[in-house]
Amino acid sequence: MKKKLFGLLAGTALVLAACGGGDDASDKKDGGATQTASAAEDIYKKSCAGCHGQNLEGGAGPALDKVGSKYSQDEIKNIIANGRGGMPGGLIQGEDVDKVAEWLASKK
Repeated sequence: MKKKLFGLLAGTALVLAACGGGDDASDKKDGGATQTASAAEDIYKKSCAGCHGQNLEGGAGPALDKVGSKYSQDEIKNIIANGRGGMPGGLIQGEDVDKVAEWLASKK
């Protein structure tokens, strides 16, 4: 039992370490779209990836890799704000909703 618990903790530590990262100076070169996309990805990874997957591939929630071909930016913003199906609304707040909605709308 102790070996299993230790293995679980060690594995979790490795996964969390792999998910971390520093600032990439290249994201800030244009100061605009790339930086916004990077911020949106960070927000997504913290608030959405647990259900929708690290690479938008889906999991407990649907895949979002092509969500922009199905929904407009405003529709995505509404889903984030109000929820849909099993997804609760309000997981992301304020300007972060706009950033993530814009980023997801570009996924086609």
